[in-house]
This record gives sequence, C-alpha cells and structure tokens, in this order.
Amino acid sequence: MDGGNQSVVSEFILWGLANSKNLQLLLFVIFLILYLLIVSGNIVIMVLITTDRHLHSPMYFLLANLSFVDMWLSSITTPKMISDFPRENKSISFAGCMSQVFFAHCIAAAEMVLLVVMAYDRYVAICKPLHYFTIMNLKRCTGLVFVSWTTGFVHGMSHLVVLIQLPFCGPKEIDSFFCDVPLLIKLACLDSHGLDILTNADCGVVAVTCFILLLISYTLIIITVHQSSKAGASKALSTCSAHVTVVMIFFVPCLFIYVWPLNVTWLDKFLAVFYSVFTPLLNPAIYTLRNKEMKNAMKRFLSNYVCSK
Repeated sequence: MDGGNQSVVSEFILWGLANSKNLQLLLFVIFLILYLLIVSGNIVIMVLITTDRHLHSPMYFLLANLSFVDMWLSSITTPKMISDFPRENKSISFAGCMSQVFFAHCIAAAEMVLLVVMAYDRYVAICKPLHYFTIMNLKRCTGLVFVSWTTGFVHGMSHLVVLIQLPFCGPKEIDSFFCDVPLLIKLACLDSHGLDILTNADCGVVAVTCFILLLISYTLIIITVHQSSKAGASKALSTCSAHVTVVMIFFVPCLFIYVWPLNVTWLDKFLAVFYSVFTPLLNPAIYTLRNKEMKNAMKRFLSNYVCSK
C-alpha cells in the first residue's frame, strides 16, 4: 500500500477504561476530582513561584516549568477520558487522534529532559555549592528549558510524521482511553513488526538516555551527601527523595509501555493512567506539602493577597 492516500478512516472508537455504566459513573467522579486537583495544584505552584521573590531561584524556576508541563501532560488525555465516561459513542476524529499522539509524546519527552535538568540542578547545588549561582544562572536555566521543549517537539513530530502516512483502511477500534502509537500501528493495513521496533527504538533513545542520566546524577549526589555533614546530608536527601519519587513514578510506566512493552491490555491502561494522571497529581503534593519554603510562600500569599482584602 502507498501510505496515507489509502486511509479511509475518518475517526477512531475508544473503548475506554470500563464497560459497566455504574463503574463508568464512579470513574467519572474520581477522575474529574483528580483532574481539578491537578490543574489547581500546579497553577498554585506556578503562581507562588512567580509572585514570591523568596522563590526566585533556579530550583523553583525549574519547578514552575515542571508544573506547567505536568498540567498539560494531564490535559492532553484526561478531559477527553472524563467526557467519554457518560457517552455511548466514544469516538475521536482522525485529526484529534493524531493531535493526541503528537502532544502526548511532545510533552512527555519534554518532561523527561526537564527532570534530567532538575537532577543536574540538584547535582550542582550539592556537589558544587560555591559555584551554584554562577553555573545555574537564568540564561543557562532558560536554555536548558528550551532544550527540553525542543527535544519534546522533535520526538513528537517523529511519531506524527510516521503515523499520518500509515494506511488506515478498516479497523478503527482502540482498546484504550486515548490514541497512542503502539495501538494505532496495530490498526494500520500493513505488516507492523518493523514499525513497532522503530517506534520502540525512538522512545527508547529519549527515555533510556534520560533515565541513565538521572541515575548518574543521583548516584553522584548520594556519594557526595554521604561525605558531607549530617545536617546537610539530611536536607539534601529529603529534597532528592522527592525528585526520585516523581522520576520513578513517571519513568517506570513509560519504559514498560514504549520501550519494553508487556502487551497486557489492562496493565497498559493502568500504566497509562498512572503517568498521565497520578504523576501530575504527585508533583504539587510532593513539592508543596513536603517543602517548607513552599508552605511559607503559601502563608505569605494568603496573608498578602487574600486576608488583606
């Protein structure tokens, strides 16, 4: 077949997470609450960091960018999933499906690189404290954030360019709550084995490389921390443990979906929900509830902008 000209599918049907109407109603309420918490929580972090001069440091600049990325990572698939729960016909247009694929992989790859940047920031702060503000100046931080978005854009486009040329000429049912590369490749009217390997390799280059860099960064941090004072080590480990928690919860599902797929449908759905819903939710929870400076910033914000009115 000749590529995209053979495609006759104008929309895809999403099977969603459950068939039972009662279960769908329960999931509708749960995920609506979770999504509202994700959006509001990450907006609060961005507002606090932007308005509070005590948080105008490289670490919080990167955290604000992570909150922005997390908010959009969840917004790519979750609103569609929520709106589909009460519907009988869970359809998505061809263009909408391709948009989901592009933005999901663009934002996910950008977050991976951003997590590496945040690990590098902690490495410099702990291992080279005297040179921290020289190395992690605003220009460099902005450049590193730009690199994360550029990597995400290139990664998202690499998948989109391949998918829009595939011939979709019949099957159009997707056993998931959103459009994703492995599921769409299975629907294409061609031998998909070679394409599966290619897309897994594409995802692997980004995910595995970032994961290895993260392991190296945190290993160096742990080694340095053990050689430093006990008080400083405790604070550094507390900060890094929060980062490592987010990293593991985000990377492990991605690795098992795209790099080493298990091909177990219910498990793939569970992992997809985990990194698209629970990771963006954990970011505001971990970085505000466990962070003394963020809690102080919240108190200052409430006293200055709420209680004064």
